[in-house]
Amino acid sequence: MKILVTGAYGQLGSELKDLSDKFPHWEFFFTDWDSLDITDENAANDFFEEHKPGFVINCAAYTAVDKAETDTHSALKLNTFAPGVLAKAAKVYEAGFIHISTDYVFDGKSFNPYSEIDTVNPEGIYGKTKLGGERSCRGENKNALIIRTSWLYSAYGNNFVKTMLRLGQERDSLKVVFDQVGTPTYAADLARTVLAIAEIYDTNREKFIPGIYHYSNEGVASWYDFAKNIFEITNTDCRVSPVLSVEFPTPAKRPHYSVLDKSKIKNTFNLEIPYWKDSLKICLNKIQKNN
Repeated sequence: MKILVTGAYGQLGSELKDLSDKFPHWEFFFTDWDSLDITDENAANDFFEEHKPGFVINCAAYTAVDKAETDTHSALKLNTFAPGVLAKAAKVYEAGFIHISTDYVFDGKSFNPYSEIDTVNPEGIYGKTKLGGERSCRGENKNALIIRTSWLYSAYGNNFVKTMLRLGQERDSLKVVFDQVGTPTYAADLARTVLAIAEIYDTNREKFIPGIYHYSNEGVASWYDFAKNIFEITNTDCRVSPVLSVEFPTPAKRPHYSVLDKSKIKNTFNLEIPYWKDSLKICLNKIQKNN
């Protein structure tokens, strides 16, 4: 099976690249903005015609949450329009299709883990354009599979873990918000899950059930808890103080609560999901080895 991965320079794309060696029976095409413009329908169709991928994993996204509030056009193109382009091409060429979405499709006002049937109500441009992408995918391709995830981090790219490690070296103390609660997700764990689902598509297509799914690591944390654990695991001598979000106003409003209920994805695809602290230790070891 040939697999097209878009957004290959990002966190999830990079983790998929790392894992691709474990799937020698597949041929991977890792693309990003410089090799395939997924906002261009003709370019996408030409790529599908030439390479004929049997499966597509769309990791590409406009993820600058605050910048999206003013750069709406770019966010719409990449988060809403492009997923529809890929979903349509996948349908035409009879390829399996996975699209990655976000917890930002919810307003964060719940106090129960969000399930796939809960009402969506994004409050910022990023969340609204990502929800638009979900709807584009499903409108173009009823066999699309969408995975919403949250608080993604890895040894690659820019993310909260790497920011905390840098600030922990530069400062004696930090203030981190404790009134935003969710679950950190190690991109390598999500990548393994995505490839496990692709394997199901390749070997037992009847068990590939399209629709919307939620995936994050297990457990619950605030950003304060997350930072505390990063410093404890790495023995970083930096004092962390919990503060309210109002002390750090941002252009885009963050969900105060975005814990995801993973029951559906676990039951449908027989998955076991690691606990967030265990995965954080693995990622931090990888970062320290790379440095």
